[in-house]
Amino acid sequence: MNKALKITLFSFVGVIATAITALGGFIIFASATTYHEKDIETIDVSGSVQTHIDKSQTLDILSWNIGYGALDEKADFYMDGGKGVIGESKENTVHNVITMRNKIKELDPDMFLIQEADINSKRSHYVNDPELFNVDFDGTKYDNSLAINFKAGFIPIPLGNPLGKVESGIATYAKYEMSSAKRIQLPIPFKWPIKLMNLKRCLLVSYLPIKDSDKSVVLVNLHLEAYDDGEGKAKQLKMLMDILKEESEKGNYIIAGGDFNQTFSNTDYQKYPKMNDWVCPVIDVTEYPNFKFLMDDSVPTCRSLNKPYINSDRSTHQYYMIDGFIVSNNIQVNTLETIDLGFKNSDHNPVAMNFNLL
Repeated sequence: MNKALKITLFSFVGVIATAITALGGFIIFASATTYHEKDIETIDVSGSVQTHIDKSQTLDILSWNIGYGALDEKADFYMDGGKGVIGESKENTVHNVITMRNKIKELDPDMFLIQEADINSKRSHYVNDPELFNVDFDGTKYDNSLAINFKAGFIPIPLGNPLGKVESGIATYAKYEMSSAKRIQLPIPFKWPIKLMNLKRCLLVSYLPIKDSDKSVVLVNLHLEAYDDGEGKAKQLKMLMDILKEESEKGNYIIAGGDFNQTFSNTDYQKYPKMNDWVCPVIDVTEYPNFKFLMDDSVPTCRSLNKPYINSDRSTHQYYMIDGFIVSNNIQVNTLETIDLGFKNSDHNPVAMNFNLL
């Protein structure tokens, strides 16, 4: 073997060895910085509220995917066919979160659920959304709980402008005592090592005692699978409904709300015809006669992120019905409303419900 060939061969082997070492190092880093989920995990409840729900009360609840304060009307997102990765600026993210917080404060619900609440993420310029919310919804007015569903030290895609560090979750707030809360891990459709850098979607289950009763209002905050082939959604839905059935059989009052990334068969989702490649799955609500499935289709709950909303032809925009509630039959629903905010500060509109316990 001549000298030049030896040098070329050694150089090639050196490059391969370096690449393998770098990949191995990254996987070790990813394993160390991901969220190490448990099947069931007790979640701390913050706040000092001592008031219990009275069955004679009429109550309001709101659910809102706040798009980590970065998915406003100017935003698109690379996973949905757009180009955007990181929010416009830290100042803009803070503005969006405060605007949404102030809207909830104005609506003054008895309880509310938020999804895509970033804690420490590059995509939202490391703005701590729950911390901003807690300025007005402090522990003397609202008990609250938070569950992590997305944590990665570094996500290397898209190449050239990586998503980077992500830490995010879902949070539940209530004007009434939250006696306990738990995080329940949902099935994860992604395999190792992709699993290390993907969402570990979960249910945040919070228990609110009822005055002069041994039953509770059970709030289930959720954000179900989006980017899978459908198998993950089906498994997560089955687990969700099994848990709701179990709580209902105890005589509790169940409200599951959030971003289902699916629509309900009793919703007129055909008002918003398909205009892109993503097919929104439909949950057949007739399979679950002991629960009410609720979406207000008068206004879309979500818009696509393949292009910015502002200054776009909105007649060609893709809209979805994917946010709503599932409630047990011992709850009387008085009103349900998707609040049309024009997707100004988030790619989702909030959904509000007024109800009574029977």
